[in-house]
Amino acid sequence: MTRDPDLEIVQIVDENDNEIGAVARHIMRRQRLIHRASYILVFNSNQELFVQKRTMSKDMYPGFLDVAAGGVVLAGESYEQSAERELEEELGIKAKIRFLFDHYFEDADNRVWGRIFSCTHEGPFTLQPEEVADGWFMTIDQALDLSTKKPFTPDGLEILGRLAKGQKA
Repeated sequence: MTRDPDLEIVQIVDENDNEIGAVARHIMRRQRLIHRASYILVFNSNQELFVQKRTMSKDMYPGFLDVAAGGVVLAGESYEQSAERELEEELGIKAKIRFLFDHYFEDADNRVWGRIFSCTHEGPFTLQPEEVADGWFMTIDQALDLSTKKPFTPDGLEILGRLAKGQKA
């Protein structure tokens, strides 16, 4: 049985990431409320990043490339619980996640506090057909280069930029 993502109850937060309520996802999107999301950067043992192509049915950035598995944090759920759930839902894996940093992103359609994690996994992956159309491993530099030619999720690109700067520091 497939659940309707629009009806998921998501955690709503303020500008400082303090919980202030919970509403259905479609209300959060329509009112552009600040919410939480987990982002999990999946690396293999060669330090290559798993980049995925989002399905055309996604409510945000359909068909874009994405540098992270993840999604909205549901009401009553921690960032860590969300990350573990999303890894299993989207990629069909369980892995030890490591906290990297918190990140705020805002554009015309989206306002989100994200907690960024990483994990190591070689695959194989079982891609969730409703959300992930395809995916492959590449270096961070290859992903940054590809982002000049193909559309990437803008929040994912900001995260990738922060990660690349950290590697060069």
